[in-house]
Amino acid sequence: MGLRFENLDEATREAMLQEIDRDAESGNVYVSNYLNHAGERDWVTILRQAAHSGSDETLAAAIRENGYLKDEVQRRKPKGGFTMAKVPYNAHETLGEGEFGRYYARGLCVRAISEGIAELEVYRAKDVREPRQASEEKIGSRIDPEAILDDLRQTQGVEPALGVPPGPNSGLTLRIPN
Repeated sequence: MGLRFENLDEATREAMLQEIDRDAESGNVYVSNYLNHAGERDWVTILRQAAHSGSDETLAAAIRENGYLKDEVQRRKPKGGFTMAKVPYNAHETLGEGEFGRYYARGLCVRAISEGIAELEVYRAKDVREPRQASEEKIGSRIDPEAILDDLRQTQGVEPALGVPPGPNSGLTLRIPN
């Protein structure tokens, strides 16, 4: 089950597409090392399709159904050297949720700034069995969309410095407060 994005409407989708295009033009789109050559080649296309009319679930399905994941990836050993590790069975879901969620948050920030909305609110968009205490503490907090947008633009492929959204599998995202 995917995330429930409360403000995923045409205005937010348009802003998401602008952010994807911004990254694509500057060569800053995050491309997971779990993606194979075909997945790397088609990544921006399927990301844009999901932002235009899909969801984190449709992005995950496109990754899986098109066979865009490698079977194994090279991992660094703690004491030096490398080994091969299997790509996690749910990598398509984690990648779909993480990257769609990141562009949703960026798009919502762009929208909030353009509409003069001073704060966005952190909420739980997906039920999780064992929520992390750090995630629970963020729920209901209000944040500056300009600060979050700047942070998300600078932290491709890693957890943002400000911790919002806190990365895949947290179930947290942003909304326009009521």
